[in-house]
Formats: sequence, C-alpha cells, structure tokens
Amino acid sequence: MKNDIHSIGLDVGTSRVRCVIGEAAEDGRMNIVGIGNCDSKGLRRGIVTGAEAAAEAIRKAVTEAERVSGLEVKSVTVNLSGEHFRGENKSGVVAVAGAGREIAHDDVDRALESASAVQLPAGWEVFDRLPQEFIIDGQDGITEPIGMSGSRLEALVHIVTGPSAGRQNLEKAVRRAGLSVETMVLEPVAAAESSLTDDDREYGCALVNIGSEITSLMIFGRGAVQHTAVFPFGGLHFTKDIAVGLRVSMQEAAKIKHRYGCVASFLMDDDERSQTMEIVPVGRSETRGLSKEILCDIMQPRAIELLQHIAREVAGTRAQIPSGVVLTGGGAIPRGMVEIAEQVFDSPSRTGFPERQYIGGLTDGIEGPDWTVACGLALSSMRSQLREMNNGDRSTSGRMAAWFENFREKFR
Repeated sequence: MKNDIHSIGLDVGTSRVRCVIGEAAEDGRMNIVGIGNCDSKGLRRGIVTGAEAAAEAIRKAVTEAERVSGLEVKSVTVNLSGEHFRGENKSGVVAVAGAGREIAHDDVDRALESASAVQLPAGWEVFDRLPQEFIIDGQDGITEPIGMSGSRLEALVHIVTGPSAGRQNLEKAVRRAGLSVETMVLEPVAAAESSLTDDDREYGCALVNIGSEITSLMIFGRGAVQHTAVFPFGGLHFTKDIAVGLRVSMQEAAKIKHRYGCVASFLMDDDERSQTMEIVPVGRSETRGLSKEILCDIMQPRAIELLQHIAREVAGTRAQIPSGVVLTGGGAIPRGMVEIAEQVFDSPSRTGFPERQYIGGLTDGIEGPDWTVACGLALSSMRSQLREMNNGDRSTSGRMAAWFENFREKFR
C-alpha cells in the first residue's frame, strides 16, 4: 500500500531547478526513484521574473526525473522563497466549550486562527503557521492538545508572511509547465525536513540555507521554529568576486569556484597554496596560471562577511543552539565553509545533507547540500500523504466500530 504513494519535490531556485521523485518504503523512509535538474531561467532572488522561461526550466527538470523514474508527474510540491519574508511569534487564546471541556480539532484551529489574526501590508498574506506549543489552563509545553481537558487553550505560533505576488507568479509558472501545485512549503522548512534530526529541533539549532542570491535562516528550539530571517545575498557573491578579482567571465568564475573554491586558507598546506590553475581572462585567448592561494584570498573575506551578518541575527535573538549551525544549499559547498562558520558563530557547525535515515534509493545523485530542499519537499509530501492515509484508516475503523455498536444496541 505504501509503495503506491509517490511524492514529487520541485525546488525552483535562482540558479538551478531540481526535481526529486520519491516512493514511500516499508521502513518509513523515502526511496528516490527519479531525479532531474537543469539551469534555471526567469528568476531573480527567488522571485519569478519571466514566467515562460521559468516554466521551460521546470519542464526540463521534471522531464528528466520522469525519464529516470518511468512515472508521469502531474502535481508537485514546490518551494516558497523570497527576500521579503518576515517571521514573528504570535499567540492566540480561545475558550473550550465542548462536552466535558475536551479539546477538539476545532478548538485548535480556532486558537491558530486567533494567533494568525495580524495586520498585514496591502498585498501580503500569511504563508505558514508553525505551531510552537500550546498552553492549557496555564500548563505550558503541550504539543498535542487534542483530547486533553481544559477551559482555556492558548496557542503560541510562528507566523511567516510575505507578498502574495511571489507565490502567485510561481504557481503560474508551474501551471505553464503543465503541472499543478499540490502544496507550497517554505524553503528553509523543506531544507530542515530532510537534513535535521528530532534532537536538532528539540535542543536547538540554526539552519542556514545559502542559495544563489538569497540566504534564509531558521532557528529551531523545543521541537519548533523560533525565528525566521531572509538575507539578500548568497553564493553568487563569491562568483562575482572571482570574476572581478581574476578578470574572467561569470561563467568561467562559476567553474573556478566549483572546481577549486576554498574559503579557509588554514586548511591549505604549502603544496596546495603553490598549486596553479589555468584561467582565461575576458577578451583573451591565451591562458595564464594563478595560484590557489590567491583564489582563497578572494573568497575567504566574503565568506566571513556573509556568515558574520547571519551570526549577528542569531545573537540578536538570544537563542540557544547547542546542536549548532547546519549549512545547506549550493552556497554551503565551497571547502572551508563549515570551519569558518564554527569560528564566526563560536558554535559546532556541519554541512546539512539529506539524512540517510530518511532517504534511500537513488541517493548517489543527491548527496550534496544543494539537494536538501528538493528532498525535503518530496519528504514533506510523502509524510502528508501517509498522515492522511492513517487518519483515513482510523476514521474508517471508528465508523465501523460505531456501526457495530448500533447493531448490537438494536438486538439487545
């Protein structure tokens, strides 16, 4: 039965579009059965600027994943990103009026709605409501209030808001590609879905998803999201610095970054420092040699600057992150990012990968931090479908039990 559940994660980024097709396995993991990716077009800082160009890139990535999996994709779970997102913590209180003062789904929904009643600028909307905890008659720390008794229910919720146009234009691009949107998931939430463990969320960590042009920060603690922030910079800054510093084209700079990039000079020994690489300056046909040490001298200051900016945001929240900093996204790939992050944040740091405890199947092609969002989107879809299936089974068994009870009552 579980093998019939397929989920499709579509990560529409500024530089790449990635598609993952997953299949629910019997051990609770998601087996990857199809992957596809291609260069992205028509996006700027996570926002669609050319719907047709974006749709074409989406079609290419999805078609490649379909070819690998042998499945036809009709609906996808898509990432939601943008530099104008805003996260804030809110609370809402409602009275419990049910029979025996037992808290039901309706009471929880009303509490969440109460917390979400915020004043928004024109053209903005609430993208997600992420429950932190519930308080019943003054007793806090409750995560599953349904079925408990009480007269007053308070919900503490992390609300993420942003401009509606960004979501609407991304949906249009997906529809132009001949697909429907199953649901949209915030990009850092998707990255956390595939790269964080329950302990990371419970004890506290900072997830930093470094994209091409924007970087998102999400702080977790007590099993829930505590803070969200988005910064208008990313891995493209490294590429631009290399292009300017070495007098090469942006395409050549991107190749140099991916092949030789290192942002921590203390990781290089004397032999590596003196090693040279061949580059082709703009407007020249001949190559010239350049030492790897010079490339590191260009990239390291930028890495420190970007991470310091994020570290100041984390320090401003006064959040405790004993599980450290988790770096995801394509901008986390350059060698030395983790070591620099440990120094800047003064906290244990690691690169976030799709966790093997969640992922199986064709894992060879998706082992980098740049695949955490796509895998997280597919995982989110799969887990949602499994919850609906389990709830359906429970409701069916409940109806059967009630029918048998009525049947026995008739013959007593």
